[in-house]
Amino acid sequence: MPPRNPGSLKRQKELARQQKQREKRDERNARKDAAKDRPKPPPGVDPDIADIIPGPQPKLDEE
Repeated sequence: MPPRNPGSLKRQKELARQQKQREKRDERNARKDAAKDRPKPPPGVDPDIADIIPGPQPKLDEE
């Protein structure tokens, strides 16, 4: 049996879509704000490899 008022279902779906868009926008803004608070690495230092020590690696204790 079809819904009696398809317009209300459409409105509910539209409101849910808008709510999800607002939540996603808020999450994006929160990530932007968090990125501003992070300290920036010194110039010339790649943060991906900053803590890597070159050379032979210590052996793992095998048990």
